[in-house]
Amino acid sequence: MTPRLLPERPRRPRPEPVVPMINVVFLLLIFFLMTASLTPPAPFEISPPTAPGEEDASTDTLYVSADGDIAFGEARGEQALAAATASGPVRLAADARLPASDLARILARLAALGAPEVRLVTTGGG
Repeated sequence: MTPRLLPERPRRPRPEPVVPMINVVFLLLIFFLMTASLTPPAPFEISPPTAPGEEDASTDTLYVSADGDIAFGEARGEQALAAATASGPVRLAADARLPASDLARILARLAALGAPEVRLVTTGGG
């Protein structure tokens, strides 16, 4: 047996593997991205009236522009009113510049179609 000229170096402990942890983090990220519910953009620009109160967190909204254009998801016009009524309580986002008589006609049409409840979307005011 030959003598060692240099003393034996102590062995370093092996580092913990990081790759499995990165895999789990990416799987969780993909899971949350796939299951998240994102609110679709409004079909046209509206400026809702202001009123005090809390904002409703519902995502199904019936939009009415200042010109009287009506949209619900992909539906437009009369189909939008029928689709909004069929979805349950109607969440109505009408432009503040929409004449009150036009809004009253839309509310009457929703009532005739059997809407159980209509909630008007407003911006937080004082």
